[in-house]
Amino acid sequence: MDITLQQPARARLITAEEQELPVPATLRYVSQDPLAVHLDFPAEVSLDEAGVTWTFARSLLSEGLQGPAGSGDVHIWPCGRARTVLEFHSPYGLALLQFDTAALQRFLARTYAVVGAGREDVSEALEEGLSALFDEV
Repeated sequence: MDITLQQPARARLITAEEQELPVPATLRYVSQDPLAVHLDFPAEVSLDEAGVTWTFARSLLSEGLQGPAGSGDVHIWPCGRARTVLEFHSPYGLALLQFDTAALQRFLARTYAVVGAGREDVSEALEEGLSALFDEV
């Protein structure tokens, strides 16, 4: 059975002027893609007026709650006890967002209740991905 978890999250965009602007976001986890978490932003906060989704490893979120983590387009680190920073890199620039650490921890715990750490069975997703890839060749 496929399970999708969604949790609203209050993010604060850190501007170049060091202002904090509230940004609505939704954390999402899909058991069919057990290694990933998704962070959805609505169209009204996007430069091109389209919704934006960032997808990254669930393990990156877990590591980033403990200490600095990430080496690609997504970096995560604790900022004091109560906040966690997510840094997103794209061809269009960089965005720094702060989240309440407790909310991220609650979401992560909920994902592990659905699919435990180390219990991710990716064979079906891998098979589907390879089939789609080879069907195009």
